[in-house]
Amino acid sequence: MDDARTLKGPAFAFGAALLFGASTPFAKALLGAIDPWLMAGLLYAGAGIGLLVFRLISGGGRLRLDIPKSDRPWLLGAIVFGGGVGPVLLMLGLALTDAATSSLLLTLEGVFTALIAWIAFREHVHARLIWGMGAISLGAAALAWAGTPTLTAGIGPLLIAGACLAWGIDNNLTRKVALNDATVIAMLKGLFAGAANLGLAVLAGAYWPALASAAGAMAVGFAGYGISLVLFVLALRELGTGRTGAYFSTAPFIGAVLAIAVFDAPLTPILIAAGALMAVGVWLHLTETHEHEHQHAPLNHEHAHVHDEHHQHDHGPDDPPGEPHTHGHAHAALLHAHAHYPDAHHRHGHKKSAT
Repeated sequence: MDDARTLKGPAFAFGAALLFGASTPFAKALLGAIDPWLMAGLLYAGAGIGLLVFRLISGGGRLRLDIPKSDRPWLLGAIVFGGGVGPVLLMLGLALTDAATSSLLLTLEGVFTALIAWIAFREHVHARLIWGMGAISLGAAALAWAGTPTLTAGIGPLLIAGACLAWGIDNNLTRKVALNDATVIAMLKGLFAGAANLGLAVLAGAYWPALASAAGAMAVGFAGYGISLVLFVLALRELGTGRTGAYFSTAPFIGAVLAIAVFDAPLTPILIAAGALMAVGVWLHLTETHEHEHQHAPLNHEHAHVHDEHHQHDHGPDDPPGEPHTHGHAHAALLHAHAHYPDAHHRHGHKKSAT
């Protein structure tokens, strides 16, 4: 891969991590004025409505979705787990856990994302990634049982861990549809999940907050859940699920720093130790390399692309000019070697000697 291609995926993932990590302490600060379940709905509604407005403006008032029927079940599953289960568990956990600890516990999302990708979807795993996941898990365990290990003290971290598991499932399902327009994926998830959570919260007796609090929550959701998810989907195309989750694991560090700097969260020895363990785990992930000779099977699909070494094909009179462009195209069989990630064009098996 050239340097630009190598950096593009991590840049998308780090951008997603920055926005999501920053959203956690701000959401925590708003929880005193907003019911947790209602907060989850407002966060996703803000993401969905914000991206809907963007799509309408960029499309000249026209809205095109263009999600193939074969991809819709995967997207529905991502909406249920990522937009329904995940945010509700997070808001309930945040209500019982301090902001800095909550932020660092969210590193578990990368662990669950990678484990599901490796076990269920057979994505290639390197030894460095396994050691990294171990370090992150140890850090999360230290945070979960800091202080006196009572049942009440453990409920909050367990709820946050449940949210991370739901998002790990969501991330792997989203990879299945990642070649579709990223803003459409994030918009649909925000609109459906926002409407469902808001409706259920109201039915459960939640009171509507003050306009300023609701607007603040929706603004946090637009940045931390909407734009962040768009960048995350773009990263999935370039890096695959496990690596994207590893880069995204930097989000909790951003949230923890903000919680300490802006919201006066306490800086405790256990927080420092857990953060150090997680930092080692993330570093192991970011320094992993993968290069070997591999075979590309013939493939027909449609997505935005440029004419790089993986996209050498002829064009018909109706295909769009310029690059990048989107149209159905065929990939011929190809055998070559280069550094790569398990992206949309590198989902192949591995020999034990592959690095």
